[in-house]
Amino acid sequence: MAKKDPLSYEDVQKKVQDFDELINSIENIESKKKQLWKEIYENAFVDRMNAYMLFTDCFTGLSGSTADHVQVGGQLAKYIERMNKANDQLIKLAEMISKEEERANSVSSDDLFNEIGG
Repeated sequence: MAKKDPLSYEDVQKKVQDFDELINSIENIESKKKQLWKEIYENAFVDRMNAYMLFTDCFTGLSGSTADHVQVGGQLAKYIERMNKANDQLIKLAEMISKEEERANSVSSDDLFNEIGG
């Protein structure tokens, strides 16, 4: 299996920019929330990427011996946990955005009556 190159800083910035464009396309949501979401996304994404790079560096140094696993196994597990936590943060962020988008786009019956009554 070929070693996957880590994302460059430019790749990360592109992903953050794409996310920024996505959340800015959602109407009726205050800009402070959008900015916070962008920061959460960027932090979680960078945390995951950094943990992946550290995991890969540590893992590729293993020779397969028991002593190696004893020496770095705990650290590898911590890197995996960090990647998992970052993934969980991204999933939670997606849920928050989805709920907020539904709420922003929903129309209450009072609003409908007010519009009809003009």
